[in-house]
Amino acid sequence: MKRSIKDIMFVQSDKHDVGYVLRICAIAALGGILFGYDTAVISGAVGSLQSYFHLSPAEIGWAVSNVLLGCILGAAVSGWLADRFGRRPTLAVSAVLFTASAVGAALATGFAWFVIYRFIGGVAVGVASSVSPMYMSEVSPKDMRGRALYMESFAIVGGQLAVFIVNYLIARSATETWLTNVGWRWMLGSEVIPCVVFCIAIFFMPESPRWHVLRGRDDDAMRTLTRISNENHARSVLTEIKDSLEHKIETSELGRAVASKGARWIIFVGAAVAMLQQLTGVNSMMYYAPLVLGSVSGSVQNALFQTIWIGVASVSGAVLGSWVIDHKGRLPLFRFGSIGMIIGLLATSWALYTQTQGYSALAGMLVYMLLFGLSWGPLTWVLIAEIFPNRIRGVGMSIAVSANWVMNFIVSQLFPMIAQNERLDSLFHGALPMWLFALFTLFSWWFVERYVPETKGIALEKIESVMLAPKRRRGDNTPTVAKEKA
Repeated sequence: MKRSIKDIMFVQSDKHDVGYVLRICAIAALGGILFGYDTAVISGAVGSLQSYFHLSPAEIGWAVSNVLLGCILGAAVSGWLADRFGRRPTLAVSAVLFTASAVGAALATGFAWFVIYRFIGGVAVGVASSVSPMYMSEVSPKDMRGRALYMESFAIVGGQLAVFIVNYLIARSATETWLTNVGWRWMLGSEVIPCVVFCIAIFFMPESPRWHVLRGRDDDAMRTLTRISNENHARSVLTEIKDSLEHKIETSELGRAVASKGARWIIFVGAAVAMLQQLTGVNSMMYYAPLVLGSVSGSVQNALFQTIWIGVASVSGAVLGSWVIDHKGRLPLFRFGSIGMIIGLLATSWALYTQTQGYSALAGMLVYMLLFGLSWGPLTWVLIAEIFPNRIRGVGMSIAVSANWVMNFIVSQLFPMIAQNERLDSLFHGALPMWLFALFTLFSWWFVERYVPETKGIALEKIESVMLAPKRRRGDNTPTVAKEKA
């Protein structure tokens, strides 16, 4: 019998209060909305910024990628902040930084101030991109963890889609002069609205029970776990958490724990997957879509309108993935998505290379974004939120998310320098980056097949043994730990 979206996403379990879990995860996912909104808002403003501040191709890359340096810093400190002060207070800090960045960047009078405020926004994105999925993984029962974590990806692409629509509505009837002088400020300032919503909503979410256990506050953890499920199940989960922390480490010993052979391997896999996500080229599509489509769309307004459909495709992919992730598993989605992304990149590159006018380039980008939204987009965040042991989850996620942002910065800085290089453009018409992304996607597919085990249905406290199990032959990613019944 086929199941509807309601059956899959909102059905009430006899063990868990699914509605409550999804509500508190939805609040945490607001950090994802701002993540998507803040990083994608620049796509509609980059052309106007280039004219207003008279930027070179390298400076265009800096206008876009400087925020990613802030993301690296935010991700690097997020684990320490989340472990020291709690997941909820750390998200509250990110909400304040998001708000300050939106206001400051919109009112910036010089390029240097614009960069400073965008950097502050990057710190907020880095914190939220690490702590939001961390929180969601820690409050979600194992049999619906994939669903809950997909909300983070859905929120990210939802924020991107929202800002694509806002950018288009601002530019739809505007003159080029108005867009250059004023329009980009409205685009950046529009982020204040979701920022305020996030600031308020944080007060309605509980602290992570796993953080409470880390701090010896078992009674607080028990209250939240009981609200999530029931008293008997909550006691069982609390025992599992405490057992996983039996050899609890102090901050002074954290370096040795991270340096252990098993921890190094898990961190390597998590960081590698996070970096490979960026090498598939997604954020070049997001940040520079109007520039990529500009040569084949006819006008700025047409390019911004077509960009909306890129956001729609990404959201659609995330919705489709949320239907099946907890039933089909992570690896089948990685496989299917990688193949589709390669096809989409090759189609886009052909349209650019031949300078085919119309919707050919957009069609390829839509295929790519649909399959990215189904696979590499959300699955990367699901995986890095799952695989780290409780004792090093904060630092492990910080390293993995920082690696993601480092690669994001490199790709975002280099993309316009390659795409707008006169010699390369005359030879390839902007297709070269797409070919490179297709090759990197192929390599990323191989890496997942070779080194990443299936984690579907395994409790957070037991995934470590799966990650450290002897590697099976290619194609045999069945965990050595038997999956528990929900």
